[in-house]
Amino acid sequence: MKLMTGRKRIHSFVLFLGIAGLLFLHGCSNQPTIAGNCANCHQPNLDDSHQFACTTCHRGDDKGKTEEQAHVGLIAQPAHPDNLEITCGNCHEEQVANVSQSLHYTLRNSVNLIRNNFGATTELTTLTEIPITTNPDTVTELADDLLRRRCLRCHLFSSGDNYSATRHAAGCGACHLSYTDGKLVNHDFAKRPGDDSCLSCHYGNRVGFDYYGRSEHDLNNEYRTPYTAQDTTDRPYGVDYHELVPDIHQQKGMVCIDCHAGNELMAPSKDTPKLSCRSCHDAAVLAGNTPLSAGVVRSDQSYSFTSRSSNTRYTLPVMQHKAHTTYKAVDCQVCHAQWSFNDTQTHLMRSDLDEYDQWVHLTVQGNSEIEKLLEHNLDYDNEELAPSTTDKINGELRSGVWYKGYTMRRWEQLSVGRDSMGNLKVVRPMLNLSLSWVDEDGNVMFDNEEGSDNNAGMLPYIPHTTGPAGLFYEERLREILAAEQNILKDTPNTHQSDDE
Repeated sequence: MKLMTGRKRIHSFVLFLGIAGLLFLHGCSNQPTIAGNCANCHQPNLDDSHQFACTTCHRGDDKGKTEEQAHVGLIAQPAHPDNLEITCGNCHEEQVANVSQSLHYTLRNSVNLIRNNFGATTELTTLTEIPITTNPDTVTELADDLLRRRCLRCHLFSSGDNYSATRHAAGCGACHLSYTDGKLVNHDFAKRPGDDSCLSCHYGNRVGFDYYGRSEHDLNNEYRTPYTAQDTTDRPYGVDYHELVPDIHQQKGMVCIDCHAGNELMAPSKDTPKLSCRSCHDAAVLAGNTPLSAGVVRSDQSYSFTSRSSNTRYTLPVMQHKAHTTYKAVDCQVCHAQWSFNDTQTHLMRSDLDEYDQWVHLTVQGNSEIEKLLEHNLDYDNEELAPSTTDKINGELRSGVWYKGYTMRRWEQLSVGRDSMGNLKVVRPMLNLSLSWVDEDGNVMFDNEEGSDNNAGMLPYIPHTTGPAGLFYEERLREILAAEQNILKDTPNTHQSDDE
């Protein structure tokens, strides 16, 4: 074999560099193939079901040689509700049609609950229909401004509040894309969302946070811990919280979607069948002719449940204690909830004043925008920012800041009341709200408007703090039942515990 001449060696080396350069520029790697020049800057991890070009979802021009050229017509958030039909809907037409009518998407129940309490006479079908009012003339209009600029920070039209554990994608991505420390992890769409995705919205004193044994501290800095020499502590959810006993299902390893499946979360009707405690623990329901709930399997005389997420199989304890037949009009959590959210009277005040000293002990508001405004303006070396906040639905900046505080926050004492069907349930003061507004001239336009509810704002809910009923479960029932029906006067207080 003849040795290569010097000139030929040079030509070969130049050719090698040229090929290597082209491979580098076109993003040659072990990652899935990406269309055109997108690979020059982006190398996302794609799941098996989405192995196609970036432009399929994001549009843009994959042949553009510069960022500006490549991003012409770019859709930055393909899964955003404004884009769903032309992106996700191409492959998931039925799911997109359904989810756009679901309660998770529209939030219509929550929106109408608040609006009706403050005098609204019409029902809205979705949160985007909430009227925009700059200078409210009625308490209903004031409540609308509250909803748009304070309450609705977490919904499918937004990316959540700006804390490390509360950021998420918009639309379908809110549940199906993973975020860590406030940043998108990859483009791997999870068929079954993890609990971190659920908690990015269901945090604070909302159902979901309690499943992990968390109850939010009071906002005043005198009630918050830990006490440190640092100016701030890490608050991934924007709040400090007590670490209480988690729900027994969480302790066993079950996740949110084991009970709250897609047919509940993504279905258009609130009447969609969903699991209840009896679906898994009532022998009569389990032995009936109706189909068993998804994941539940009958084996001889016992039953088991297989987790949708981990495929772990759990033996289902079936109700046997006599209390389950004695007290038929009593919700399970009246005896089995270990603790409950009880935020007595929530005070919400819109202030258009550029005065901030009175909020120095309430800078933690569970709202990153307001916290940044307060911290900035309470530092007198900074140039003062105007007292204004954004509309959390359309992003518009408007005058006024909604501050929040509480008369009292407790968790250890459960409150019990009756629902519309006369059943005993755990209740909490969800509508125990008072709204106020001080305009930019210091005029009090509304003062402690409390709405139309005449039961201290108490509404039934299901605390996700399930555990053993304990020795004194009857004490929770005795007083209210004795007062209403006098049915316990001859019933001995056995103080027997339920093994469940």
